[in-house]
Amino acid sequence: MVQVGLLLSDVPASVPPAQQFHDIRRIVAAAQHNGFTYIAIGQHFLYGDLRWLQPVPLLARLAADVDPHVRLVTQILVAPLYHPVHLAEEIATLDIVTEGRLVFGAGLGYRAEEFDYLGVPYKQRASRFDEILELLPRLWSEDEVTFHGRHWTLEGVKPHIRPVQQPHPPLWIGAHSLPGARRAAKYGDGYACPPETPIAEIVERYRTVRDGWAERGKPFTPQPLRRNILVADSTEEAVVEYARVAQGRYITYAQRGLDVMTGSGIEDDFAKAVAGHAVLGTDDEVARRLVDLVTTLPVDPLLVRPQWPTMDADETIAVINRLGKTVVPAVRAVTPTTVLPALGDV
Repeated sequence: MVQVGLLLSDVPASVPPAQQFHDIRRIVAAAQHNGFTYIAIGQHFLYGDLRWLQPVPLLARLAADVDPHVRLVTQILVAPLYHPVHLAEEIATLDIVTEGRLVFGAGLGYRAEEFDYLGVPYKQRASRFDEILELLPRLWSEDEVTFHGRHWTLEGVKPHIRPVQQPHPPLWIGAHSLPGARRAAKYGDGYACPPETPIAEIVERYRTVRDGWAERGKPFTPQPLRRNILVADSTEEAVVEYARVAQGRYITYAQRGLDVMTGSGIEDDFAKAVAGHAVLGTDDEVARRLVDLVTTLPVDPLLVRPQWPTMDADETIAVINRLGKTVVPAVRAVTPTTVLPALGDV
């Protein structure tokens, strides 16, 4: 069956951090009760009027709350901001603490100021990321590692923390661009496609991953896919409600440098701007569209975002409970495919 995951949201900084943690635990409990089997959280630093709790300690704590079949995902962690040894030991420890239920999702990052805050050159993020992706599997599996790169040199270091999962936790690489899909093809175990990506571009990127894995001798498997969704009593109501809860966040993404949002018309005609990727409608309509998506594309798991910073925990839990009645069972009834459609068929 196609598994369904929950993308946790950032929240306004006006919400006390302790309340945010309490709300997350309630939301995760509701998600698990309604058939969600992946819990994913993103990452940012010094995020201004919004806040993420940092994913490594948060997921370590949530591991004690969720059942053994629920997987915990960093989606995504901004890898170039870390030293590879620090990152390798943090993630290996998190895999141990979650008892082998971790999925490590990592990406380049797109906020230049975030790199400035931490003293990391923004223009070096791609080359730093590539070296990290080359080093992590070695630091997780080899008895002794020597590495001479552009950014880091390791001479005969002896790793002392290995993850539970062997050879290491699944490595998902999140990226908006085709070069990011190529990076996933070269280094990853999955390409985490962003929710704003149109279907034709998803197929193109999946083909890139499939071909790159073939060169590595790695079988192509269903890929994680993110989608933004909203259910309501009518399609019209869903569109209006989505604009209410999400339009401000899309505008913020554009202002903070997320290229995929630039020039999208989100301020002038929001409904048109999101029509190609957001799944909005009645319970049956959303279920039907998501089933069509995971039947057409090799997707597993499907990660959905039902929450936005404008929504409190009670609103979010009400949405999750509603999704658990129709949408989640419909998606979970589908058997994942590994077949990619022809580009002209989507």
